[in-house]
Amino acid sequence: MTKVFIDHQKFSTQTYGGISRYFANIIQGIKDADNITYQLGVMHAKNHYIQNEPLPIKGNISDRVLNRNERYDYRLNEFYCKRLLEKANFDVFHPTYYDTYYIRQLKKPLVITIHDMTYERLPEYFWAQDPLTRQKRENILRADSIITISQTTRKDLLSFFDVDPCKVSIIYHGIDIESPLETQPVANLPEHYILFVGDRSGYKNFYLFLNAISKLATRFPDLNVVLAGGGKLEVADLEFIQRLKLVDRVRHIGATDGQLNYLYQHAQLFVYPSLYEGFGLPILEAFKAKCPILLSDTECFREIATDAAVYFRPTDLDDLVEMIADTLENTTLKARLVAKGTQRLADFPLRKSMDETLAVYKSLA
Repeated sequence: MTKVFIDHQKFSTQTYGGISRYFANIIQGIKDADNITYQLGVMHAKNHYIQNEPLPIKGNISDRVLNRNERYDYRLNEFYCKRLLEKANFDVFHPTYYDTYYIRQLKKPLVITIHDMTYERLPEYFWAQDPLTRQKRENILRADSIITISQTTRKDLLSFFDVDPCKVSIIYHGIDIESPLETQPVANLPEHYILFVGDRSGYKNFYLFLNAISKLATRFPDLNVVLAGGGKLEVADLEFIQRLKLVDRVRHIGATDGQLNYLYQHAQLFVYPSLYEGFGLPILEAFKAKCPILLSDTECFREIATDAAVYFRPTDLDDLVEMIADTLENTTLKARLVAKGTQRLADFPLRKSMDETLAVYKSLA
C-alpha cells in the first residue's frame, strides 16, 4: 500500500483556486483507487475543496479563534506538517507549493508539480525580493520526480535547469467531462459581456485587454466586461478603469466555482490575453461551459486549445481590438468554436490525469 503525504501550503492560502483544486482532485483520485492512500498535512483551513476532509480542527469554535490572524492557519499547518515529516509514516511526499520548510527533514522521495515557468520566462514582471524563484529551484534540484502540466512547461523547465529529462513527465490537467456542468446563478448580470478570469497582474495583459475594450466602446455600446476572481480591484485597477471611462461597463465578481461556470455559460466571449501560462485551465472550463474563446497567440495556448479558439498577437492592441470585434459579430464562428471546444475537451479527462499521477507515486514508492 503506497501512502502519499500531501502538504498544506495552497490549502492554507486559497479558499478557491486552481492549484488547491488540482490537489483536491488528486486526493479524490487516491480515494477512488486501490492500493494507495494519503495523509493530508492540514489541521485547519478555509479551503472549499477540502471542507469535507476530517481535519483535526473544524467548526465554529476554531473559526472564532483562528480568524483573528490570517497567518495563523499557515503557521499551524506548517507546524503540523513538520511533525508528520518527523514521524515519516508515508512513502512519497508531494508539496502543494514551493516553500522549502521540509527540505532538511525529508528522507522520502519527493514529487513536485511545476505549474508554469513564468518567473523564469518573464522575471521583469515580478518583485525582485520574491523568494519563489529560489524556492522553486531548490525543489527542482531535490525532486525525485517532476510533473509538468504541458509540453511547453517541460521544455522550459529543461532549458532553465540542469535536470535529468527522465525525471520529468508531462501530465496534462484534466477536467470532469462526464458530470453535468454545476452552475450557481449570478444576479444582475449584463446581457452582453466579455469574461476575464483570474489574476490581473502584469504578464496577464489585463491593461491591454481593457484598452481594447475602451476602443470598442463606441462600436458596441451595450458591451460590458465581467472580471471573475483575481482578488478585489485595487487602487491602480480602479483608477485605470476610471481613466478609460469604463466604470459603468466593468463589474468584478469574487466567484465560486459554480458562479464561474455560470459566467462562462452566459458570456459572449472569454478573452485570455496572458503573455505566458503553463497550461491555462480556464480554457478547459470555458470548453465545458460552451463558451467561445479568444487567446493570446502563445506556444502553450496553441498546445492546449489547438483550433478550438481564435488568437491575437499578444502585444498588439489593434489586433486584439479587431479579433474581439470580429468574433463578437460572427455568430457562425462562435458556434464553430463551441463545437470544436467540446470536441477538444474529450482529450483532457480527469481520470486519465489522476491515473498518470498515481502511477508516478507508485513508481517511487
